[in-house]
Amino acid sequence: MVYEDQNQGRKRSQSNIRFVQNFNFAKLTNMFKFNSRPNSLFLMIGISFSVLAASVVFTVALGPKALAHGTNHDFGDRIKLSALSRYHVGPFNSGAAEVVAFDPATQRAFVTNAQKNSVDAISLAKPESPLFDFSIDFNEHGKVNSLAVMNGILAIAVEAKDPRQAGVVSLFDTDGKPIHSFAAGAMPDMVTFSPNGKLILSANEGEANLSTDPEGTITLIRLNSKSIKSSTVTQIRFSQFTHANIDPLINISPRAETVAQDLEPEYITVSSDSKTAWVSLQENNALAEISLEHKRVKRLYPLGYKDHSQRINGLDLSDTDNKIDIRPWPIKGMYQPDSIASYEVDGETFIVTANEGDAREEEASRVAKLANASEYDRSLGRLNVLSHKAEKTGELIAFGARSFSIWNQDGVQVFDSASQFEQITARDYPRLFNQGDLRSDDRGPEPEALTIGKVGNAMYAFIGLERTGGIMVYNISQPENAFFVDYYNNISTKLDISDPEAGDMAPESLVFVNSIDSPSGQPFLISSNEVSGTLSLYKIDHAEHKNRK
Repeated sequence: MVYEDQNQGRKRSQSNIRFVQNFNFAKLTNMFKFNSRPNSLFLMIGISFSVLAASVVFTVALGPKALAHGTNHDFGDRIKLSALSRYHVGPFNSGAAEVVAFDPATQRAFVTNAQKNSVDAISLAKPESPLFDFSIDFNEHGKVNSLAVMNGILAIAVEAKDPRQAGVVSLFDTDGKPIHSFAAGAMPDMVTFSPNGKLILSANEGEANLSTDPEGTITLIRLNSKSIKSSTVTQIRFSQFTHANIDPLINISPRAETVAQDLEPEYITVSSDSKTAWVSLQENNALAEISLEHKRVKRLYPLGYKDHSQRINGLDLSDTDNKIDIRPWPIKGMYQPDSIASYEVDGETFIVTANEGDAREEEASRVAKLANASEYDRSLGRLNVLSHKAEKTGELIAFGARSFSIWNQDGVQVFDSASQFEQITARDYPRLFNQGDLRSDDRGPEPEALTIGKVGNAMYAFIGLERTGGIMVYNISQPENAFFVDYYNNISTKLDISDPEAGDMAPESLVFVNSIDSPSGQPFLISSNEVSGTLSLYKIDHAEHKNRK
């Protein structure tokens, strides 16, 4: 059977696919530099002016049946995304739209704007027509990294001008008036409220910078409802973990003086009872469990490795072969989640992770550059791997799992999307696959942004692909049996990538707005897109379906 894909103007076959397709991006250079640290990576976008002929080779059937609902799922729980509106926060390629939060009381979206080093308030009173409201400038205070809003309080994570020093969590009211600032750790990178609104937590990444490697920490602010300024602050450290007692599956750099310095908190999710937090330690390939009652790290969970030699975990790992080639390889991958979220099913908490991957400069090497490179298949040469692991044990460990996963509260994986992200994007958007195949050697589509939300009786996960673009949607009502529902990508392959109408590029954060909080009474999704500099709203509708046999 053959299916017409109107978006790409091509046909796809339900059976194994092998075809040649020409595609052309208007630009490709080092288009975007992350405005964060001196050792930041570059975001490469598009392809050069030359036309690339790409052969697409799959070893797994990619037809709709292979990736849609299974026979045991309720087909009524199916949704689809479509464009609602778009607001240009700032210029293309300036990091103008990074982290977004929504306040239902004021019907405003608050977004960090790295180009201006500000927080911009955007009115969504009419979701179809976002309007600028006001801006909070931080140029005299430090670098804005993250924000969250709840109960009339806007919490903003601000990195010190000297990133080796402690940052702050600054509180404002939702009209932009300052309330108070609390000391945080080095490089506060993510801030969130507990569900009960009584706690504010900050993940202080403490990345190595120049000759200094600050400790990664968690800031816990227990709000005083009578006097915000009298709130108590606790800096939760990881000092109880040492080289001697750390689980060997947790990735610790050989250069690390202490484990506490090497652990880098990235993202936080809090249990529904506000008693426990889970923190992604991205570079370390681990989760930390924090007792908020006892104000301490309770446990570290190594996330282990994904086995890419298994057929369902195939991947494309070359950026120079001029083809999409998804197949098993004799390598493993660290999950290394960025964004995480949590939800409950039958009284049990599950953690959802977007397995982006991240490589510290001193830890990454192409296989071909390893001291023992002659031991490996030359086809693996372009892949970036964990160098100290390869040279010590011979194992090839890649960065990121190119998927999203669901874990139980004991850190046991109950679901992984396997190779579906690459399969789906190759099938439906081959021109955009792994950023024009340029990222196949290094973390592929890079699932970074993540949020969850309930529509009707079903729980969904929304995952933003930083490099490929677009939003994946999965039904996660039954954690062990999560399934693909929709993929929406509005990037145009016909326009210059800097064109304001070229689409939403590099989703950095996502917010689900339910029907109760929505100004229109209809649920929608907000995406802040770092490269295109756009704040985008997507409608969420129930999709028609047919029961497939």
